[in-house]
Amino acid sequence: MLMEQTPAQSHTEQVHIIMKSDINGAGRLFGGRLMEWIDVVAGVAARRHCHCNVTTACIDNLVFKAAAYCGDVVVLKGRVTFVGSTSMEVRVDTFVEGLDGSQEMINRAYLVMVALDEEEKPTQVPPLRLDTPEDREEWATGQKRNDLRRERRRLSY
Repeated sequence: MLMEQTPAQSHTEQVHIIMKSDINGAGRLFGGRLMEWIDVVAGVAARRHCHCNVTTACIDNLVFKAAAYCGDVVVLKGRVTFVGSTSMEVRVDTFVEGLDGSQEMINRAYLVMVALDEEEKPTQVPPLRLDTPEDREEWATGQKRNDLRRERRRLSY
């Protein structure tokens, strides 16, 4: 029997200082670089939840809210918000951190990760224990996103 895990147990944080090699032609953080970082954070959070290897099934939602620039400190925070039988939804929030420690959100992404067994086949994931109102709210919206993903697959779009 798989042991329940809380969203807090999957919490993952990654910090970067944006370098010139991370900048696009318009002088801002290249979206593809941020997507790479988001995928890594989601993968670590999912692995922490299921204790096995994972693969990215989809990036369900990726919303750029503000820009980041060379020299900015960027903090990515991820955690599992919803689970199915072999998949996990992971929310990754990205912030620019000021010198005073304040954080302004610049991106929110939801990714679906699939747990893999030793033969790289989908395998069951532990249930998610929802201890806080925030955890329960995320689960409810995660269920809605999961239903929408199923409907899009059914309609082939």
